[in-house]
Amino acid sequence: MPGEAEIARIGSLLADRTRAAMLLALLGGRPMSASALADAAGASPSLASAHLRKLVDGGLLLVEPSGRQRLYRLANAVADALEALMVLAPPERVTSLRAAVRGQNLRRARMCYEHLAGTAGVALAEALTARGVLVPGGDGGYALGPAAPAVLAQIGVVVERLERRRRPLARACMDWSERRHHLAGSLGAALTSRLIELGWLRLAEASRVVRVTPGGSRGLDEWLALDLAAVGA
Repeated sequence: MPGEAEIARIGSLLADRTRAAMLLALLGGRPMSASALADAAGASPSLASAHLRKLVDGGLLLVEPSGRQRLYRLANAVADALEALMVLAPPERVTSLRAAVRGQNLRRARMCYEHLAGTAGVALAEALTARGVLVPGGDGGYALGPAAPAVLAQIGVVVERLERRRRPLARACMDWSERRHHLAGSLGAALTSRLIELGWLRLAEASRVVRVTPGGSRGLDEWLALDLAAVGA
């Protein structure tokens, strides 16, 4: 009979800064090669390979072939665990202007695996709540409000298709930088994907940073009366 969960084993995998940097890079939601993860962590290829092997063996990463490369991605539930730990973790010490700018950009808008986080993500969830698309639940989660199908259909998101999926439809995810909730679940992922398709959001290369385009600012204002400039996003 198995005993309690061995969280110390997971803790030992997270305790190394190089491995932690690789996991955070993958929190952007896009599979990455070993060389890209080495660059993200500032590690040599051989050191990165050793760390990646430990993360795969420890069940935190999955690896799959893609042509001549092997691409790594987070295993199931790891993204949620990382975001929860980031709420508890102290802020990283900033020692350069580049790091300060990157930190500011991450706080403004970033990917939390498949959905939008940061100031922009929280503002989006609150605007959807104000329009009756989301209803905060007593358990800290979200339910869909009566306005959801019509409002979401305005930008091409069909609720009925999402309701057939096995994963939770709308889930509240505590945002580590804002200390308020942004939208996760299949709706959070579908909505973020649609905003990218519309050109309202643009993913930065090899980064979790998301940029709201000028067209996106106008579109969100017209769709949800969401003025991102007013909330600092």
